Parts: sequence; structure tokens; C-alpha cells
Amino acid sequence: MNAIERFIKRAFDFSLALISLLVFSPLIALIALLIKWEDPKGDVIYKQERIGYKGRPFILYKFRSMRMDAEANNSPQLFTDGDSRLTKVGAFIRAHHLDEFPQLWNVIKGEMSFVGPRPERQFFIDQIMEHNPDYTRLYAVRPGLFSYATLYNGYTDTIEKMLERLRLDLKYLDNYSLWVDVKIIFLTAFSIIFGKKF
Repeated sequence: MNAIERFIKRAFDFSLALISLLVFSPLIALIALLIKWEDPKGDVIYKQERIGYKGRPFILYKFRSMRMDAEANNSPQLFTDGDSRLTKVGAFIRAHHLDEFPQLWNVIKGEMSFVGPRPERQFFIDQIMEHNPDYTRLYAVRPGLFSYATLYNGYTDTIEKMLERLRLDLKYLDNYSLWVDVKIIFLTAFSIIFGKKF
């Protein structure tokens, strides 16, 4: 990706994130109220350190979908289908990817892009790197709210799936264009709305 492509991608990201926040603000407010209604003492926003552009750590935001004690033992755990740590509201917003809305703020801040490899925790990056050191190539771009790998590979709950996700992320890097980003955004939106898997 050259300097002009990076500038266009950043301008596209900022504009689309700002418009999305304005358009979806009623839904975002409703989700926040439902989370607080279900658990008045719990946090609405979940914050977690991830590794992003140029290998720098940043704080990723999500709507909280799990119990406050989900990782009480301080040991990172991968999300699995039917995870018992999910709250009732959390199960719904997670199933429809609505928990990701707060990451629009990450995009506006320049920590994330609309499309790119999903950011991961250092704990899991270390495990992936033991099998494939090419993971560091992902640091060349901002991590994404949507990703080519997630679109075609879904959520990852094993190291094997993480390695397959890495293969797809590297394929995205090798074939990047603004048109590819637009296509991924539309296909992801279609997948979320109609429940279609690719």
C-alpha cells in the first residue's frame, strides 16, 4: 500500500465511521440501555488491550457481552459458540455483531480501519508466531472492524483457526485495493443482516 492509498483509505475510514455513528446513534444508545438494564452495576463498555498498527498496543472498545467476571482468573480465553459467560443481552448483540459498534470510535481515532486484519491480544499473537512468524506483516496496516478473514472464516476459537485466519489476512494484504475494502464492507453487512455465511 503506497502513501496515496493510505491517505485515501484513512479519509474513507474517518468519513464512514463518523456517518455510521450519526446514523446508528439511536441503536447504539438502545444497546447501552439494555446492557445497563440487565446488569445495573456492570460496565457498558468493555475495554481490552490489542496489538495494532506497527505493533503498537491500543485499547479496543466493545459493548460488554459477557459477565464482569468472565476472565476472573486473568487467563485469556477464546470465545466459543454457546459460551456460558455471555449475558442474555450479550448473546443477542454478539450473534448479530452489534457488540462491535464502539470500535467506530477506534476508527475515528485512527487506531483501526473499517477493513483490515482483526486485532489480537499479545497472548495469542505469541502462540501464532510460534507456528508462523509472518504474523508481523499484519502490522503494516491498521487492524479492521471488518476483515476478509472473518467474512470467510468466521470467529476463531482454536490456534488452527487462527492460523487459517492469518493465511487469509495475508492474502488480503497481497491483494489490497479500495474496491476490495468496499466489497468486504458490503458482503459483511449482507452477512449480518441476512445471516448468510460465505
